[in-house]
Amino acid sequence: MKLLTFRGGIHPSYKKEYSSKKVLERAEGPEIVYIPLQQHIGAPAIPIVEVGDEVKLGQKIGEQQGFVSCNVHSSVSGTVIAIETREVPGGSSQCIAIKNDFKEELHESVKPKGNVEDLSKEDIISIIKEAGIVGMGGATFPNHVKISPPPDKNIEVVILNGAECEPYLTADHRLMVEYPEDVVFGLRALMKALDVSKGFIGIEINKPDAIEAIENVAKEYSDIEVVSLEVKYPQGAEKQLIYACTGKEVPSGGLPMDAGAVVDNVGTAAQIAKSIKTGLPLVERITTVTGSCIKEPKNLITKVGTIVSEIIDQCGGFKEDKKVGKVIMGGPMMGIAQYTTDIPTNKGSSGILCLDEKESRTPKPQNCIRCGKCSEVCPAFLQPLYISAYSLRDEFAGAEEYRALDCIECGSCSYICPARRPLLQSIRNAKKEILTLRRKQTSNK
Repeated sequence: MKLLTFRGGIHPSYKKEYSSKKVLERAEGPEIVYIPLQQHIGAPAIPIVEVGDEVKLGQKIGEQQGFVSCNVHSSVSGTVIAIETREVPGGSSQCIAIKNDFKEELHESVKPKGNVEDLSKEDIISIIKEAGIVGMGGATFPNHVKISPPPDKNIEVVILNGAECEPYLTADHRLMVEYPEDVVFGLRALMKALDVSKGFIGIEINKPDAIEAIENVAKEYSDIEVVSLEVKYPQGAEKQLIYACTGKEVPSGGLPMDAGAVVDNVGTAAQIAKSIKTGLPLVERITTVTGSCIKEPKNLITKVGTIVSEIIDQCGGFKEDKKVGKVIMGGPMMGIAQYTTDIPTNKGSSGILCLDEKESRTPKPQNCIRCGKCSEVCPAFLQPLYISAYSLRDEFAGAEEYRALDCIECGSCSYICPARRPLLQSIRNAKKEILTLRRKQTSNK
């Protein structure tokens, strides 16, 4: 059978053996959760509870602001003890601190919503919106926005990303093996919400147990196809996955909907299933805790708002013979390094990666030798060396001409560069400056 893939990409050391065979465990509930009101792309939610309020598990505590925003819910039952700004992965956010009473008492709104067959497309979108579901592959884009395309966009397929091509991470792998029914159920709900008759679930061939588990459930539905993907990074990126599954290309500057597709993570689909079946909003997720410094790597079901250090402790803590060099939220390619573990998890916390000093050491960059390897591996057909060069000289107009905004920030260029140039970092900076300038120009009109 031919494996589907895309042009470019790399083959990093995947290091998934640390946790790929570790079955899901439910983490112990923390004494206090710190739930960020900004844990999604878009406007932060605003608190609708006050200090001293008693809250229940699944209760809405933060209300979305505007269309591109998300509701936030309590992951425990207990008492609100503070509403304060705290450090969170990637910055800071107002957080609602709740002291856990460990009763796990459900809010009255948490109840089954029905079957996919009995729900209208409007019902499904409303359930997803109220449940505060975001993209759980790490991007945290509000899902109700993604499945509400403009009328002029003709969506033909829904694709679930089960590639999990990021090294070290195995949360999606274990989800597909242990809860394949939820993945397929969620895909069916998405297909109904978007009124499409074709769904794909793309899984890399290095996860044969996941492919088998999903196929056993999906075979009941003729409109769902499980496709085997080549093992290559970044196979799970939206545009690359669309091309692999359908042969269609997303135009430069365009979105997946411009190619008639909507792409969601398998974790997102499983959460949609859970919210429909039980009524429970997005208050917990699977987090892979892994790396050479962790005593007992695990795949844990963690409550949103749990402090990272507490999760690490539940995996035995750090090894005594290893000096921790870097703690990353996410994977090594696209994750964000943290300067402290005293931060809460959020809806996008797919992994906590702990590397030792040697692994995390940044090589000293040398002069670019114009070998062109970065262009060869770039899955977005860019020339990273030129975008980076313009960025490092603060010439962002030049970086924009070389399509800096089309960069998907996969890091393949930095990985392959023999001169160890800071390609990804400088391209990210260029994108930030270009978008900032565009916003200023728009506001001045």
